[in-house]
Amino acid sequence: YDDISDCIDLIICLGGDGTLLYASSLFQGSVPPVMAFHLGSLGFLTPFKFDSYRTEVAKVLEGNAAITLRSRLKVKVVKNMLQRAGQQPENREPQLEHNGLLPHGHTNSEDGKVTLQLQVLNEVVVDRGPSSYLSNVDLYLDGRLITSVQGDGVIVSTPTGSTAYAAAAGASMIHPNVPAIMVTPICPHSLSFRPIVVPAGVELMITLSPDARNNVWVSFDGRRRQEIQHGDCIKITTSCYPVPSICCHDLVYDWFESLAQCLHWNVRKRQARLADVSDSSDTEN
Repeated sequence: YDDISDCIDLIICLGGDGTLLYASSLFQGSVPPVMAFHLGSLGFLTPFKFDSYRTEVAKVLEGNAAITLRSRLKVKVVKNMLQRAGQQPENREPQLEHNGLLPHGHTNSEDGKVTLQLQVLNEVVVDRGPSSYLSNVDLYLDGRLITSVQGDGVIVSTPTGSTAYAAAAGASMIHPNVPAIMVTPICPHSLSFRPIVVPAGVELMITLSPDARNNVWVSFDGRRRQEIQHGDCIKITTSCYPVPSICCHDLVYDWFESLAQCLHWNVRKRQARLADVSDSSDTEN
């Protein structure tokens, strides 16, 4: 995409959550403030109602607006062509990670080729694709092997993405102001594998396990889907370019209103008071 960030001061989105995700993808660097009007189906990320657009836009242009900084993920896909071809670099010492560790599946800019680098607002999804076998990938945190993920896949999401695919996979929902990265397994082949939250700023790396029976596939906010083979790796960390999302009310109320209106969070029939139950019982008798 052309660099248009210096030419735009305000983004107005008319649509649903997918429209906002697409607008975010257009800006791979700094992002102007985003004002999102709900014209889609769900609208979790679009707090403004289009019926009052004149009043709302005027308030924002006057400077009366609060902003939520929605963190994004900086993602690199590295294809290690030398390792895949069974070759080794000649007369070269192994390159170490920034903390001096050399994890299994290590790749760098010299031994591997960075084929894709993206800013992702919701999540990175690694799944088994069309294969009938379980996916088997290794998960590293700052160069250290944390665990191997066996199952249908794994989701690495931002707090904004915690209410999307990750929520459907059983993860907790996190307020967008919380600096964190979520790791959520998809149908793991282990009952004890629960979703985890790691600090923002760490570097996660996902590679195929050596004994994996099949390749995996990766997608970024539902786009750019591609195959990951042995020797490839996916590096994920918190981006320094968040999405400034303009609030309709304030930082806290907008999020809880979206939980209630879009996801019907904690909606149930209210329990009657004990006195009301006693009165109804006496009436029946």
